[in-house]
Amino acid sequence: MRLFRLMPTIIVKYILRTFYGLFCILFKVDQYKVTYASYRSNVLKDNLAFIYERMIEKYPEYKGDLLFRKFTNSMFGKFKYIFHMINACYHLATSRYFIVDDYYFPIYAIKPRKGMDIIQLWHSAGAMKKFGLSTVGKPFGPSEEYLKHIKIHGNYSKVYVSSTEVIPYYAEAFNLPEENIYPLGVPRTDYFYSIEAIEDIKSRFYIVYPKLYGKKLILYAPTFRGKSHDQTGFMLTFDLKMMAEHLQEEYVLLIHLHPYTKTDLQLDSTFAFHIKDAFRIEELLAITDMLITDYSTVFFDFSLLNRPMIFYPYDLEDYIRSRDFYYQYEDVIPGPMARDTNTLIQLIKERSFSSDKISSFRKRFFDFQDGNATERIVDHIFK
Repeated sequence: MRLFRLMPTIIVKYILRTFYGLFCILFKVDQYKVTYASYRSNVLKDNLAFIYERMIEKYPEYKGDLLFRKFTNSMFGKFKYIFHMINACYHLATSRYFIVDDYYFPIYAIKPRKGMDIIQLWHSAGAMKKFGLSTVGKPFGPSEEYLKHIKIHGNYSKVYVSSTEVIPYYAEAFNLPEENIYPLGVPRTDYFYSIEAIEDIKSRFYIVYPKLYGKKLILYAPTFRGKSHDQTGFMLTFDLKMMAEHLQEEYVLLIHLHPYTKTDLQLDSTFAFHIKDAFRIEELLAITDMLITDYSTVFFDFSLLNRPMIFYPYDLEDYIRSRDFYYQYEDVIPGPMARDTNTLIQLIKERSFSSDKISSFRKRFFDFQDGNATERIVDHIFK
């Protein structure tokens, strides 16, 4: 029965292998071609955007090809994505470098040509919730049967991470030798070191939301639940009305959901605002006074700003059962924890905040804190 369910995936794998083999016969590797690919977005953004822009500026002899298409889980969306993956096989056959920021199926279906590099710029900083091969045997993870046919996270030649501390976890998740993992930083965090960029985003934000000027900004950025694109509907699990009653004189709440989350929150409120495509997550983090999250690794990025953060893991036990963590959750988070609305309100009012705790966390999970991660990685790849 399991094999029957996997048949469409196996068929697609061999379709991609066939096209890839044909492209390898017909075309040579272009030594100056760099392909940037992602199924997380339809546009160039985040880590890939930082690397692409710096490559164009510093190493103009290389030319970048962009291969971005957000996966949709409908039957028609899956069918269209097959053609996208065939196109990806052409770029895999002809690129000197192929750079991704997440799971990318065509990479695992083929055997890379000699002399080309597949580089993983993983979209998360640090390491908290388990991913990749670390989740085998968990409801969130791939089955043993699936792995017999698709070697997920295989074929990477280089992976870039935020610190030496997390190298063993990435090696486990990707089944990769530790010497292929480089703790040179997370490119998108360079944004936090640009005073000019932060002043610009503040100006743009208050043009869009002029009535919020003068309020303290709380950002709620939860992780997704479910299995990648198989999302259940998202619901707020704290009492928004109660929070507004106690906090709206001084604060406003910005809600930014994970890119895989499909829910469109309809908020009839002058206290809470669902921020969608107008601002990227690093832009919102840069202007936020306080972060509320659960298991989203955005709190690693936010630690670089040394501002208060509160953790709201309302389903902690269920999340451990379905996915689990590399660390004991309560021991590693650099801020207080709430499990109900009353406690959450109290912590916000108290501005419970240990600068020393955040500083220790930051030093542990970022080997460099200088805004030069992009420069280091671009030089490491292309110099």
